Amino acid sequence: MERTLLGELDSAPEAFALRKVLQEYGLSEQHAMLLLEAFRRDVTKLRYANWDELMDYCRYSAMPVGRFVLDVHGEDRAAWPGNDALCAALQVINHLQDCGKDYRALNRVYIPSDMFGDVEVLGGSHATPELRETITALANRTAILLDRARPFAGRIADRRLALEVSVIQKLAEDLNARLMRRDPLSERVHHRKRDMIPLVLRAVVRFLSRRSESQSP
Repeated sequence: MERTLLGELDSAPEAFALRKVLQEYGLSEQHAMLLLEAFRRDVTKLRYANWDELMDYCRYSAMPVGRFVLDVHGEDRAAWPGNDALCAALQVINHLQDCGKDYRALNRVYIPSDMFGDVEVLGGSHATPELRETITALANRTAILLDRARPFAGRIADRRLALEVSVIQKLAEDLNARLMRRDPLSERVHHRKRDMIPLVLRAVVRFLSRRSESQSP
């Protein structure tokens, strides 16, 4: 796939199709190349030593997705820092929600080893007090990322994309708050549809209010 993206081969059909689209719209293959590195890590790396190592993984697995969307919409790259913070936060939230499933099904642990070493408890039906403390600590770090990401939607020129980002931000904040209260091994953290509706409505109201304020003379 990498060689096809770079134009050295035409043998990977998915990569060939993407290459043609990127060429048509004058976009770089850099984001896809970073994601390929994330896929390599997913099949070779099962543990992360510390928060910095986890953030480095997010640099390949999460941030390029949002950057690609921004590039497709012709947005200024000055918005990238906000994108990176939000995408990294979403990635960590997803890891924490699925920490038990990832361990049981894949023997993969994204919780940094320097914060929690007894990974076998991830196979249990309930989180130990030590695991709950670690998840809360990670959620607190994720809250810092979400704080950094909060101005992101306001820096996006495309109104529909900005609204979508505003909604994603609100949903992420709520999920992160749930992780501070709930045990992902025994309780549902993911949103149900009925949970999402009021959150989406509040996000839309907040977005429209901020847009109106920014456009006021």
